[in-house]
Amino acid sequence: MTLTDYQFHDPLWLLALLLIPLAMWVRGRRGAPVFIVPYAAAWHKPSLIPTSRWPALFAGAGLALLIIALARPQIVEDKREVKQKGYDLMLSIDLSGSMLAEDYERDGERINRLQAIKPVISAFINRRTSDRIGVVLFSGRAYTMAPLTFDHDWLARQIERLKIGLIEDGTAIGDGLGIALTRLEQAGRETGNQRKGAFVVLLTDGANNRGVLTPEQATAIAKSRSVPVYTVGAGRDGLVPMPVFDDNGQKIGYRRAISDLDENALHVISDETGGKFFRAADSDTIEKAFAAIDKAQKIEFTAKSYLLTTELFLYFAVPGAALLFLGALFALPPALPFRRKARTANRTAAAATKAS
Repeated sequence: MTLTDYQFHDPLWLLALLLIPLAMWVRGRRGAPVFIVPYAAAWHKPSLIPTSRWPALFAGAGLALLIIALARPQIVEDKREVKQKGYDLMLSIDLSGSMLAEDYERDGERINRLQAIKPVISAFINRRTSDRIGVVLFSGRAYTMAPLTFDHDWLARQIERLKIGLIEDGTAIGDGLGIALTRLEQAGRETGNQRKGAFVVLLTDGANNRGVLTPEQATAIAKSRSVPVYTVGAGRDGLVPMPVFDDNGQKIGYRRAISDLDENALHVISDETGGKFFRAADSDTIEKAFAAIDKAQKIEFTAKSYLLTTELFLYFAVPGAALLFLGALFALPPALPFRRKARTANRTAAAATKAS
């Protein structure tokens, strides 16, 4: 489908057109010239054009064209509906306090569990450009950060800002999974109660202790809708270093805490729904996850794109400036004051010469 369309990139500028008749009305009421145009003070005086309205008309038309130019008129050509195939992926990310445990290392430095799973999150967003991706965050409660979208650049910026403590503490895995499943409900993508081309990627340490839905209940819902859940576990067994912070949020040391990783629960979720379990720290986690997802049948999306845009700025700006210049030019009096004085002085000198 090919169309030619016209649009304004910054249409709010068009509101300034209302100021032109207002300025003309104020000028007429006060009997004074409009002061925003060069030489406008001479509009009420005789000009080179017999009718004194011409300078004002030129100036008004010029200003109107310049305002239209500022609104950036465009021709949008070859507007097409582009179809592409991919998947619908909801990332459900754990931001609970237990994710602060620094039981990983990167480049010789300790990192916490959230930092360990961020490369996995970034890989989904940056490398799966044909997929629609959404994000659910959970801790003591679960919230939707982003519905399904193709705007991966925006998603990547939001992921960089994630930190533990944004949500009240706790680990509501069931709610996080349940809301992600709700976000995947879309008409036209379901056959009966079966959702096509949709997946949930659950990234957590697996120790549920809050929420309305239990992980078992959320798993049953995913299974009934044929939505595979791929789980990515963060954390290690045993005693782990948990950072201690002062009142200003500065890390002042560590304490030893028993790891609350529940890897078995994550295995159950993935096995029951037809997904797979992965460890966050394994070097091949991302590739294995992608390979597992890509075995499924893709779904087709329709996206609109503008392939060619022609700017019409100059077509309005150039004649607008020309008309504004003409308005100023024709508003000039036939002879400027200093020229009249010069002519008077010359006549006086000539008369004196004849008399002598």
